[in-house]
Amino acid sequence: MVRGMKYAGDIVSMLSDEIYANLIRENRYMLFVKGLGISVQLTLFAAVIGSVIGLLIAVARLTNNRLLSGAAGKYVDMIRGTPVVVQLLIIYFAVFATTSMPKVTVASIAFGMNSGAYVAELIRAGIQAVDRGQMEAARSIGLSYYQGMRYIVIPQAIKNILPGMGNEVIALWKETAIAGFIGLDDLMRGAEIVRSRTFSNYTPYLVIAVIYLYITVCMTMILNHAERSMRKSD
Repeated sequence: MVRGMKYAGDIVSMLSDEIYANLIRENRYMLFVKGLGISVQLTLFAAVIGSVIGLLIAVARLTNNRLLSGAAGKYVDMIRGTPVVVQLLIIYFAVFATTSMPKVTVASIAFGMNSGAYVAELIRAGIQAVDRGQMEAARSIGLSYYQGMRYIVIPQAIKNILPGMGNEVIALWKETAIAGFIGLDDLMRGAEIVRSRTFSNYTPYLVIAVIYLYITVCMTMILNHAERSMRKSD
């Protein structure tokens, strides 16, 4: 009994030391706070960019223009066929190498372009799930193809797209963990900095794992609430 209590006390003492060294000493928790802010900002910017690109690519793929449709298809194939970290490095070190654009902006563009390819397929599938008669009805009342898409088809497709879009944003949130490859002080880089100072091999990573998990759970709850709200209108 005494030995068990001593063992438990040693564990509590070790955990206290780890928390103090990795979070409290020298206000190291601020590295995680700043990293969280950058990661969230990066995810939001990339999600907006990806949504715009995805919508444009999806509409292009569904058009009757073979050149436009073919180019959109090649974009999707190219983006989905290469790792996102390679795309990030190419865009940062090659495309925007000679500019003074902030790293968070460059990373947002890179992640947004990557997400756009997946969003395009989600939107395309959602649009194709809408009855074709809706577009025929839109054309019959004088709307152009793009007007029919904007005012008739896409609003109806949103219900089909929402679950997949939510999952894509969650995946994007976790993918931003590689932003440190270009020196961006995100959550992962904050953990790396703390580890380099404390030589703790697990505590900094456990901290960001909990943060990523908590944000993901919150996003999932918001998504589920949105889905339930939209089902009420059926």
